[in-house]
Amino acid sequence: MVYNTFMKKKIIIDNKPNLISFDDDLKEMLKDPEFRKGYESLKPQYDIIKEVIIKRHNLKMSQKDLAKKMGTRQSAISRLESGDYNPSFKFLKRLAEALESKLRINFI
Repeated sequence: MVYNTFMKKKIIIDNKPNLISFDDDLKEMLKDPEFRKGYESLKPQYDIIKEVIIKRHNLKMSQKDLAKKMGTRQSAISRLESGDYNPSFKFLKRLAEALESKLRINFI
């Protein structure tokens, strides 16, 4: 699941339920060096997933619509968006085209 700044996590403080944003929760979790290392190693993958989901929603496309436009199956889009698929460069190029975008890869 891709979180955004509007998603909230329920926590209990002084026996009372409170909500904190995902960003605030993430900021706290990133203080743990082991968590930070794991998070940073997965961040590029999740950045791609997040952008795909946002772009697809902005275009009002379902996973099935996107898959049809790409000439693939809905299950491939589902696996990509869940993080269970390591796409090829060719797949990413077709994905960008189907999402009316350009693919750009940067090495920083």
